[in-house]
Amino acid sequence: MGLTNPQIPIPSSDYLIQANDLTNCSPVVYKDLTALKKANKTIEKNNKRLKATGTLLAARRHAFEKIRTFWAAGVGTWCAIDFEAWDRDHKLLTEFGWSLVRWEGDDNADGEKKLIEEEGHLIVKERRGYTNTYVPQYRDHFGFGQSEDVDKTTFAQRIRDLITMHRAAGPLFLVFHDSHQDIKYLRSEAVQALPNFDYLLPDQVPDSGIYVVDTADLFAALEGDASGNRRALERVCRHLQIDTKFLHNAGNDAHYTMAAMRSMASGDPVDEQREKRWPNRTTSTNPKVEFKAWEEDSDFDDENFMPVDMNARLENGEETTGNGFDL
Repeated sequence: MGLTNPQIPIPSSDYLIQANDLTNCSPVVYKDLTALKKANKTIEKNNKRLKATGTLLAARRHAFEKIRTFWAAGVGTWCAIDFEAWDRDHKLLTEFGWSLVRWEGDDNADGEKKLIEEEGHLIVKERRGYTNTYVPQYRDHFGFGQSEDVDKTTFAQRIRDLITMHRAAGPLFLVFHDSHQDIKYLRSEAVQALPNFDYLLPDQVPDSGIYVVDTADLFAALEGDASGNRRALERVCRHLQIDTKFLHNAGNDAHYTMAAMRSMASGDPVDEQREKRWPNRTTSTNPKVEFKAWEEDSDFDDENFMPVDMNARLENGEETTGNGFDL
């Protein structure tokens, strides 16, 4: 080995790939060359498999990696929110819940900022008498703090103040599970709390603005689902091994939505994370994870549906059909 006879010039910056040339950029460290080679093979295999999946899955995967990057940067406020409305008239809001994470101060001795967490649950006291017919009624089963009974005016003002305060402090990431209905509630005449926001995440870590993060889309990216279907929050949490209790309480739903987002955002890149969670569940032609029947439903065995103790399930805030079998 030796030097070349003619000198080879250093490549100019025109030939370098820089961070701002990439759609998103998140560092991954491999402990040795073998691990790097294995990762490259996995990337090549996934790229071949994804060619025929269409643009929806590609967009979801793209957003997944951006959210990982933004979360790792420790910037802004991440606030999961959820509404509950009377199931016989969805214009009548009955509950609002939030679960909030933000970072404060400069990096500490460990190179990390101080993590601030907050949970809350509001109940509209004028609508205490509105009882659901089709959806479970768990407004008094908030598991992560003290519920507050407030009047309709205070209810709306508290929501507006929450968004205004954290929007002013930097970028605000509003986290939903299936965002469509909750955004309608935020923009309704009863609340009027969300004037401007972006569905599309910026290419670089933002320093201002309001952005929508949807855990239904995040999980679809993780499991490789190219369809327009969206899994329920309970099912997403089950697959992520997050125990839930008393869903359909707005505060609890917000808490579990945040837990699901954090579980995915703090993990490895999407393909590596999927393989670690569910090894060998995809094929060379299909990027979607093939879940077992018992993973999709906790009361399902290999042969048939298992009967459910209805009293025990209802005490834990779980839902059953009228014949005692789990939905």
